[in-house]
Amino acid sequence: MKTRKILLAEDDENLGLLLKNYLNAKDFSTILTTNGREALEAFSKEDFDICILDIMMPELDGISLAKEIRKVNLDVPVIFLTAKNLKEDVIEGFKTGADDYITKPFSMEELIYRIDAIMRRVGEPASQKKQEFYNIGEYKFDTVKQLLTFREHTMKLTTKESELLELLCRHKNEIMERNYALKAIWIDDNYFNARSMDVYITKLRKYLKKDPSVKILNVHGKGYKLLQ
Repeated sequence: MKTRKILLAEDDENLGLLLKNYLNAKDFSTILTTNGREALEAFSKEDFDICILDIMMPELDGISLAKEIRKVNLDVPVIFLTAKNLKEDVIEGFKTGADDYITKPFSMEELIYRIDAIMRRVGEPASQKKQEFYNIGEYKFDTVKQLLTFREHTMKLTTKESELLELLCRHKNEIMERNYALKAIWIDDNYFNARSMDVYITKLRKYLKKDPSVKILNVHGKGYKLLQ
């Protein structure tokens, strides 16, 4: 099994070194950077399996760094570390495509659990007998290539967008339970992950709005329903 490579961006050098040494002891290969610009430069030179980014950093903050990373790689998992616990920061972080959000202080064991949960999700075999194509009204959805096509226009979805849309398609015209989706895609149905899913539902609604016959409905207290 190949060693998974982590980009760690943390401006607190003591915490950064502590995290790096712990992650390396757990058989990761960790590149530590102490500001956003340095992290972006490292990301441009090497391939990483996961990025762990502090929100508050000099030169380039974690959210801005994540936006730059997403311009070149839609799929690499991103975990934010932050001492802040404001809902606005959580939502803004998830809008960049973050996979998880950990508030300081946290235990090393919790960080490893979150990393392992994300890596299990993104590392699942592509051939789990999932349906390759779905027709959603006038849209065509390629689940393998993660492409959503409307007439002559095709867009590439992120991994999480694709997974969520695929779950909705599997339950087309039925209720997709909220907790089921959270545990299937985000592993944990905590508050922050629930807010993340809300952001992704909003994105999918925007992508599908060209066909007025396609709707993603909120089913109060239960979940969502994809109608066409």
